[in-house]
Amino acid sequence: MQGKIIRGIGGFYYVDTDLPGVVECKAKGIFRNKKVKPLVGDNVEVKILDREKMLGSIEKILPRKNSIIRPAVANVDQAVVIFSASVPKPNLNLLDRFLLMMQTQGIATVICFNKKDDADEKYLAELADNYRGCGSRIFMTSTFTGEGIKEFGECLKNKTSVLAGPSGVGKSSIINRLFPEAGMKIGEISEKIKRGKHTTRHSELFSLGDGIYIMDTPGFTSLGLPNLEKEELRDYYPEFEEYKNSCKFLGCVHIHEPQCSVKIALDEGRIPKGRYDNYRQFFDEISNKRKY
Repeated sequence: MQGKIIRGIGGFYYVDTDLPGVVECKAKGIFRNKKVKPLVGDNVEVKILDREKMLGSIEKILPRKNSIIRPAVANVDQAVVIFSASVPKPNLNLLDRFLLMMQTQGIATVICFNKKDDADEKYLAELADNYRGCGSRIFMTSTFTGEGIKEFGECLKNKTSVLAGPSGVGKSSIINRLFPEAGMKIGEISEKIKRGKHTTRHSELFSLGDGIYIMDTPGFTSLGLPNLEKEELRDYYPEFEEYKNSCKFLGCVHIHEPQCSVKIALDEGRIPKGRYDNYRQFFDEISNKRKY
């Protein structure tokens, strides 16, 4: 029987299958011998050992599409970052760090600015303009009015999504608005898993129907930069793509070089200043780190 690991802790793996409920599994010793560790999000083949108690064994880990370290999860289709468009005011430097982290791992990104009903229209337009060329899908939502919620929900269907964002931005409210039954399903899974009395912080996927799997990550307030050379940073800014080959110097990093097409586009408003300012800060951070 095939299924997806939705939680792993203390050597136990909880697998979502076509059976009602979740199957509590141990991994075969062959994985330890090969130094392969099952991850949340792995598609696996399981052998049911006790159908009444829903106990089983993971026999095979199916090929992974990808995997990321923080949070530890496999087969991610997209990373969704949710920020408030009003209070708390979005930390765009943190948002750009998140986008960069996902881009270096080849994970598609979605940006959701929530609480648009409480935001200034001019500011909403500035946010949309700042991220118009970043390569992410962008949604503006309000759980109060319901605006944008349905459209946002469509992008989750048939996908495994990692949700991230600071505390207080309305992640839970959006999920509850989209999936009123989510609390019940999450409760059922938690009740099954509670039997092991595991309390450690862990990665967990929630199955919400329509092929939707969601992993909610803890609210974050800081994020380091991925391990990059400063010359590589420019490659993760889609905004630079159409200009980079027109620069005077082939190895232009778009900082101090003369006749730089990216900086000309910036001055003419074709590249958002906010995105470029963070690019320069990240470039300096990487440069300074390499000195020590």
